[in-house]
Amino acid sequence: MPQVSEQDLAVVAEQLGRPPRGVVEVAARCVCGRPLVVRTAPRLEDGTPFPTTFYLTCPPAVAAVSTLEASGAMKEMTARVADDADLAAAYRAAHEDYLRRRAELGEVPEIEGISAGGMPDRVKCLHVLVAHSLAVGPGVNPFGDEAPEPLSRCSGRAPVRGARRTARGARVGP
Repeated sequence: MPQVSEQDLAVVAEQLGRPPRGVVEVAARCVCGRPLVVRTAPRLEDGTPFPTTFYLTCPPAVAAVSTLEASGAMKEMTARVADDADLAAAYRAAHEDYLRRRAELGEVPEIEGISAGGMPDRVKCLHVLVAHSLAVGPGVNPFGDEAPEPLSRCSGRAPVRGARRTARGARVGP
């Protein structure tokens, strides 16, 4: 397993606005060379199970995917899964791929069979699907493959606004 460098961890901390948690490698890099996607351990240092193996960190990329989410893309994608048997099979295969790649990092019984992003039946978090696609390459996650087009504009040097938080103020992500 490749090691993540201290320099990469410092960049990810800058991107997130806080120290990253559970990062084991940079899984994809932005066109500028900075981390774009990190791969995280399935159990964080404090023992918390963490199902999100691939995490999008680059602020311009996160913003581009957030714009897609805000446009209603996830609802439309979920409807397509329900209506298209071939797409549903490909999305289920993406779910299985995600689980297999997480298992390479360790087994965590509390999250067994749970991937991320709503897989395999719905699209809940496009950020995860895009991160998966960017980390493993095209042809694995059909919805992740559709979404990265706006990422080609990423410069990696956009201002960092701090960590993303849930409605209750909890940190999310590595």
